[in-house]
Amino acid sequence: MKVKLLIEGGKMQPGPAVAQQLGPMGINLGKVIADVNTATAGFKGMNVPVELDVDPKTKTYKIEVFSPSTAELIKKELGLEKGSGAAKTNKVANASLETIIKITKTKQEGLLARDLKAAVKLVVGTCVSLGVMVDNKEAKEIERDIDSGKYDKEIKNEITETPEEKKRDLQVFFAQIVAQQEKTKKALEEATAAAEAAKAAAATAVAATATPAAAGKEGAKTAAAATGTAEAAKPAAGKEEKKPAAKKK
Repeated sequence: MKVKLLIEGGKMQPGPAVAQQLGPMGINLGKVIADVNTATAGFKGMNVPVELDVDPKTKTYKIEVFSPSTAELIKKELGLEKGSGAAKTNKVANASLETIIKITKTKQEGLLARDLKAAVKLVVGTCVSLGVMVDNKEAKEIERDIDSGKYDKEIKNEITETPEEKKRDLQVFFAQIVAQQEKTKKALEEATAAAEAAKAAAATAVAATATPAAAGKEGAKTAAAATGTAEAAKPAAGKEEKKPAAKKK
């Protein structure tokens, strides 16, 4: 029997799903958790696919740890807790092409790519969805640069170390990007707040204008009703006055 799990490296916890599968077979869940955490300790901070191959008869099991997803490897390498929620407008990191090659070499066996160059392009594609820039550019631009052969030397030589000077340049450039993003965000928040304030003011003005008008309408209705009553009473009085006098016998 095979049990598939996705856990944070080194931090598997007891859970009903696993207990329901292993409990009936008499498998020691505490030992399984300890063994899985030992096997995945090298992937702390990343979600790791794990497969347990359990033999119900002997109550033994084998643990197979698979490579984390490309997104998890990128986040781990760049120190990110999560990707961008708005990848087109909000960038969360600026990676070097060398770092991308390093991540690709770690994941290459699990990628459906014919060679390292194609695999690097797949990893860059994941950067697009995460909101990660590469070499001071949008990740989509880097994909085109890879196709054009701009990075053939780095990929062919499997360069995975980023020069210190390049690291500094990437940091300085990204600091400017972050500052611009914060400025844009603040301007948007102020515009939204101003729009909400204007909307509230308009609603208040309409309410203030409508109140006297409503009162006037009610007053008019009351006056009309009173007038109607008076008019109705007049003919009645007239009829009483015009009654013919009784004939003398």
